[in-house]
Amino acid sequence: MQKIFCFAAFAVAMACADEVISARAYVFRAPPKGSEYDVRSLETIGVIDFHQVGGVVKVNGSVEGLTPGKHGFHVHQKGDISNACLATGPHFNPTNKAHGAPTDSERHVGDLGNLESPTNGPTDIVIEDKFISLNGAYSILGRAIVIHEKADDLGKGGTEASKVSGDAGARIACGVIGILDETDTKSAFKTSAFLFVPTTIVSLLMAFIYA
Repeated sequence: MQKIFCFAAFAVAMACADEVISARAYVFRAPPKGSEYDVRSLETIGVIDFHQVGGVVKVNGSVEGLTPGKHGFHVHQKGDISNACLATGPHFNPTNKAHGAPTDSERHVGDLGNLESPTNGPTDIVIEDKFISLNGAYSILGRAIVIHEKADDLGKGGTEASKVSGDAGARIACGVIGILDETDTKSAFKTSAFLFVPTTIVSLLMAFIYA
C-alpha cells in the first residue's frame, strides 16, 4: 500500500511540474534621439529568443550589422524603445545591486555581459542565465533588451559610469521582450498528467476497497 501511495504522490508532483515559458524580442536599430517614430518604419536587425527551463533562461538569437568587437548586452527596466532606446530606462535591477558580470553574485538581474561580434557576418547569441526569469519577481517579460555601442567593463572600470552601466556607451539597438506564441511540450505533458491523476486515484480507491 505504501508503494501505491508513493506512486500517486509522484504522479501529482509530475502534474505540478513547472512549465517551460518562451519569449521573443525583435531587435531594432535605435531610432534617432528625440524623434517620433512608427515601429513599422524601424529597421529590424535581429531576433532573440528566451526559453525558461527550470531555474535557467536560455538566450539564443542572431543580430546583424554590429561593428566587430564587444557590445554591452542588458535587460533594461521598461519596454519603451522610443527616443533612441533611452526610454527603456536603466538596467533591470529589482534587487538594487551594483553592476557586475553575469558570473558575479553582486550584479543587476539584467546584466548579461557582452556580445562578441565577428569581423564578418551576424553576431550569434548563446547565453544561459540563472538571474533573469520569464515569471515571478525577476520576470523580464515586457521589458527591453538593449545592445550598446561599446564593451561593458563589467563594473571593473573604477568610474561612476562603470558602477552603473559598465560604461558601455550609447544604445545602438533594442527590442521589447514579449511572450512567444508557441505550444511547449511541458504544458502538453502537464495537461495529460492532470488527466492521468484522477484515473490513478480512482484505481487506488478501488484497490483499497477490494483489498
